[in-house]
Amino acid sequence: MPMHPPGFYKTHVGEFTVTALHDGVIVRDRPSGFIKDVDEATIETVLSQAGFGPGKLVLTFTAFAVESDGQLLLIDAGFGENGPATTGKIGANLDAAGYSADDIDGILISHFHADHIAGLITKEGTPAYPGAAVYVPAPEWNFWMSDDQMTRAPAGLQQTFQLCRKVFGALGNVRKFAWGDEILPGISSVKAPGHTPGMTAFDIRSQGERLLYVADVSNNPTVFAHHPDWQAIFDIDGLDAVATRKKLFDEVAGSNVRIAYFHAPFPGLGFVARVGETYTYLPQVWGVEAS
Repeated sequence: MPMHPPGFYKTHVGEFTVTALHDGVIVRDRPSGFIKDVDEATIETVLSQAGFGPGKLVLTFTAFAVESDGQLLLIDAGFGENGPATTGKIGANLDAAGYSADDIDGILISHFHADHIAGLITKEGTPAYPGAAVYVPAPEWNFWMSDDQMTRAPAGLQQTFQLCRKVFGALGNVRKFAWGDEILPGISSVKAPGHTPGMTAFDIRSQGERLLYVADVSNNPTVFAHHPDWQAIFDIDGLDAVATRKKLFDEVAGSNVRIAYFHAPFPGLGFVARVGETYTYLPQVWGVEAS
């Protein structure tokens, strides 16, 4: 079987060098009720048009590194050594891009699902990026680290509550930020709840250029841009997820503002345009910078 080349891609936002880092892909049977209040036949038709196999769900994962003024930041940490066998590639792709785990000065976390935080620790439970400060959204922390919320949460969320305690209990330098804060020069947090209660987007600006990292504002945008009202099974509050998606899409639609997506086909960079009452996702042409 032919080997894929390293999964990294470098671009620029003003003075920032932004590197997409692929963490891998999962192909699984699509769970029943994947989209709330949409019949299975319609879901099958739409996903097949997006290239998904019959009855299958394809999930791809891409984190981003941002370099500026000698500082190297990672946005979301992927699965690391703690996910399915077809994931956990951020470390190797970081090396291939000319960096190493020891080079990471800070890690910005959008939300606390496993595919975003499990990679903060090694399989042995030690910090995977020992020199990095970890920046987390205060609303997300307040939800997942609340014993009261954990007690009242449904069984399907208990694994995430436990993972949060395992991961953050192993880290010594966790810093909380509020929505709207400029976390680091040129990088601000953006309120984006719904997928999780405290999910956060990151607005990256430099020298008049802008990149909006939207995390999981939807699953694969080649599907959800055309169906912005769809509520996926992964969304804790589906109505909030839809409202956030439309708000952020409306903000960037038809502009030259690029978006960076955790679950878009690699390298996860593109644009959103409005088409009537819906939208379309336009991948950035490989090797072409925004202007």
